[in-house]
Amino acid sequence: MRTVLCCTKLLLWLGLIVTPLFEAVPAPAAQRTDADSVRQVVNAAVAAVKPALVRIYVVSVDYRQGREVKEEAVGSGVIISEQGYVITNHHVAGHAKQITCTMADKTEIEAELVGTDPLTDIAVIKLLPDEKQRFPVAKFGDSSAMRVGDGVLAMGSPLAFSQSVTMGVVSNTELVMPYMSSWFRPTLDGEHVGSIVRWIAHDADIYPGNSGGPLVNMQGEIIGINEIKLGLGGAIPGNLAREVAEQLIKRGKVKRSWLGITIQPLLKSSERKDGVLISGTIEDSPGQKAGFLPGDILIRLAGKDCSVRFAEELPLFNQLVMGLPTGKEIEAVVLRGGKEVSLKVTPIDREKAREEPQEFKRWGICASNITFFAAKEMKRAGTLGVLVTTVRPGGPCGDAKPRIARHDVIVEVAEKPVENLDDLRRVTEEIAAGKKDPVPTIVAFERDVDRYLTVVKVGIQEMKDPGLEVRKAWLPAGVQVLTRDIAKALGLEGRTGVRVTQVYPNSAIEKADLKVGDIIVALDGMPIPASQPEDIELLPAMIRQYRIGSTAELTVLRDGQEHKTHIELPQVPKLPREMKKYRDNNFDFTVRDVAFLDRIEEQWPQDQDGVLVESAAEGGWASLGRLSIGDLIVSVDGQAVQDVASFKKVMEGIADRKPKTTVLQVKRGIYDVYIELVASWPSN
Repeated sequence: MRTVLCCTKLLLWLGLIVTPLFEAVPAPAAQRTDADSVRQVVNAAVAAVKPALVRIYVVSVDYRQGREVKEEAVGSGVIISEQGYVITNHHVAGHAKQITCTMADKTEIEAELVGTDPLTDIAVIKLLPDEKQRFPVAKFGDSSAMRVGDGVLAMGSPLAFSQSVTMGVVSNTELVMPYMSSWFRPTLDGEHVGSIVRWIAHDADIYPGNSGGPLVNMQGEIIGINEIKLGLGGAIPGNLAREVAEQLIKRGKVKRSWLGITIQPLLKSSERKDGVLISGTIEDSPGQKAGFLPGDILIRLAGKDCSVRFAEELPLFNQLVMGLPTGKEIEAVVLRGGKEVSLKVTPIDREKAREEPQEFKRWGICASNITFFAAKEMKRAGTLGVLVTTVRPGGPCGDAKPRIARHDVIVEVAEKPVENLDDLRRVTEEIAAGKKDPVPTIVAFERDVDRYLTVVKVGIQEMKDPGLEVRKAWLPAGVQVLTRDIAKALGLEGRTGVRVTQVYPNSAIEKADLKVGDIIVALDGMPIPASQPEDIELLPAMIRQYRIGSTAELTVLRDGQEHKTHIELPQVPKLPREMKKYRDNNFDFTVRDVAFLDRIEEQWPQDQDGVLVESAAEGGWASLGRLSIGDLIVSVDGQAVQDVASFKKVMEGIADRKPKTTVLQVKRGIYDVYIELVASWPSN
């Protein structure tokens, strides 16, 4: 089939070159028939799957620098049940806060995460339509029946484009990562995907965005879920993906068994051709309790022969172990010293490698519970305590002395034991109850084998009103220095002073009959010695020596003529840095009141209401909603905003109601824009 397809492409290319020179020469009937039949096969395969293909837009979370950071991503998926269950990759939707799916007919439907499995990089989401709605479904084929050279179609949304199809052949049906290289070991949430997955390698083009999309055979059946590209594309075998998806739909997670033995292929020097080399056991595991020893060669497990001579066979053995019934004793036969030894072992449920972190804003950290595996890796006696995964620079824990750092374990707060995240959340609420300012709190934490004490100021520092500068007199106009070159060009060689560039509206300067282009050369008869650009502050400094409300005489040159005018000097308005501010910690952005100079620069009317966006933290909900620095928020959910005080009141009401969406009306340059903020409200 591959040869036929190449010939078809070649004929099309030759047709473009030859036709202008000669009369069109029809292809031989046999070739046309072959090409038509291939086209029919491909069309039928695409038609069987494309209606069920979805593009997945995800807002997911990552935890870094002590913050829960929101990220946008686009992947692919395919509907596998009429009820709207969609299979995709864990790395696409496994940490999703929000999911929106674009269907083949371009409609958009929201979805929710049903379950996810980082070990196989498979996740299942569910479309949220009318309950009576039924969806088109793509069917699974038998991935074990695929052979090298079989034609396949990779379907999905490469680079977030609309759904598309590429074609290729199967290159390898049992692709594993090089055993000697950790770089080639994809790890998700602490799980090594290659420990259980043997990828179907193929050369159909896939790109970022294809992740989670189906690999389809020429019968229009799913035989893989595309995941990786290392030159070749790699798909998780459909049989394994289907089994995982069924468990996720049924119980929201995948149940696996665990023995706690570590294995590797037989050594090259081994004379045996079958068996699995036991390299060790995990402390307190079923394997250790059963008596497995390093150097044992496992030849039978639960009545099944075992053989791992090559890295390609490791995933199959791991699948065997993880599929054993838990809580039920089985027999393992090992070779030890040339003799067969029978061991009795009872598999137990396999735990997660890592727990999901959570953000604790009052501490400036992200933290998680400690799993059995994490405790063993950290050489801890148990799982009690809270593991710090990241720390915000300049946050409460980061500023403590000694500081709390990544991989530290918090075990006690305010002399109360902290065994898990729930304990930390509860004691934090007790500490912060009724407090506006951070509360210094004694904390015990462990780092390796040492136990430290420190004091952490637990809480979120509310933004204080900035201190006001000393009120001084002010000239309400924009000016530039009359440099020597400008003076010479204007025929004013030897004169010094400043040129008026802007007259601020509704100010005392308008009454003083000053205009743009006037040159102020003296203040109350005292020359203004400004002749270099760096002299721009000379006149403001002279003005500040006057009392607010006093009258000053300005000597002005206009059209080469000198005249004098008087002005009552007003108080300098508040500067932008002096305006009241408010930080919304739910959406992660900061606003301030509008300053006089803001209205001047933006040419807003002097009675323009609203609050000005001063910052929007990267990875926060506001930034994700495209709120930008410099936006003027004039209303929230239809409620007009006058200033920071009114805006704070509105946002506190939103925090109480916890709506799904919040709509901001903003002025952005010459445009009015509506911004829809969508948040997943934290439990802590």
